[in-house]
Amino acid sequence: MSSNGIRDRVAIVGMGCTPFGEHWDKSAADLLIDAANQAYKSAGVESDAVDAYWLGTMGSGLSGLTLSEPLKLQYKPVTHVENFCATGSEALRNACYAVASGAYDLVMAIGVEKLKDSGYSGLVVGGPAGDGTEVPVTPPAMFSLLAPAYIKKYGLDEATLKEVMSRIAYKNHANGARNPKAQFRKEVPMEAIKASPKVAGMLGIMDCSGVADGSAAAIVCRAEDAHRFTDRPIFVKALSFVAGPGEGPLRQEYDFTTFTEVVASAKDAYHQAGVTDPRNEISMAEVHDCFTPTELVLMEDLGFSPRGQGWKDVLDGRFDLTGPQPVNPDGGLKSFGHPIGASGLRMMYEMWLQFRGEAGERQLKDPKLGLTHNLGGAPGRCVSFVSVVGK
Repeated sequence: MSSNGIRDRVAIVGMGCTPFGEHWDKSAADLLIDAANQAYKSAGVESDAVDAYWLGTMGSGLSGLTLSEPLKLQYKPVTHVENFCATGSEALRNACYAVASGAYDLVMAIGVEKLKDSGYSGLVVGGPAGDGTEVPVTPPAMFSLLAPAYIKKYGLDEATLKEVMSRIAYKNHANGARNPKAQFRKEVPMEAIKASPKVAGMLGIMDCSGVADGSAAAIVCRAEDAHRFTDRPIFVKALSFVAGPGEGPLRQEYDFTTFTEVVASAKDAYHQAGVTDPRNEISMAEVHDCFTPTELVLMEDLGFSPRGQGWKDVLDGRFDLTGPQPVNPDGGLKSFGHPIGASGLRMMYEMWLQFRGEAGERQLKDPKLGLTHNLGGAPGRCVSFVSVVGK
């Protein structure tokens, strides 16, 4: 599959992001106000200058009133979107397409989620009612299936894969320790990661992303107007979203070593952006590291590593902050947690900082192209988003 895309037709000219964490003293409205005000200030505009808004939240509000009331918007269109864990990215995708179509001049994509006081630890709504025959399986249990499948297919032993998984967690926590917006700002020793209590299969607590509250926002305009708002915009090269048919768990040949939806969305995004060699053309990436084996599989699905070789690249430090292709330089879901509606825009916020040279201790040297990725659902039955952006 492929789509025409909107390469270099729209630009991000302002962004904001709250710290992610346990915001017991703040409501979803408070977080939206904080992120939106940062984005307005970043772009040098007032709220009245923004023509339309796209709000991403899965369980922290219904309808556009969730945003229009706290921001006191004066009769502007506000569209509420939801697409599992890619909800924040979906808000951005729709906002960008609206500008590219010529419908609006200046728009905002914003996402929020309050999880800590919601009573939920992951997705904030239940699944659709079934006939009672489907066995409920937790997300850690579903994603834990990736580990033994990878071992079987590529001939690793359990100790080696555990080292790889722990190395991913170690890397992301080391990056998050350098990020003032992250929830967890502490490096974690490898031995502590390996020894963390088991949750499901080979997954320990330190192999799982955390739970957090947060909000992030982006202001988008046409590319030709970008320098009216900032001297350092970032330009959208590709936006791809796919929803799979959900056949993985039903197909005998599905082996739990790939997300076919990710492969499809990455292929589409690379087509839109003109990327033919992602391993060498993508300078940095923010990916959906909900669990450590997820990040490993994503390295191969996104074309950063050859099939069956991702584990070697992890151990070789390819995806470290100082490596040739840093992955999750901001700390990822591992350091931030995953407030569902905000995560995709939080990933883009790191692209914003890196391309503008404002990432502080995490700053990479002269990045060319950046990629953000979300997936939502479970192995074999999910949705996937991939963007490519650059200067």
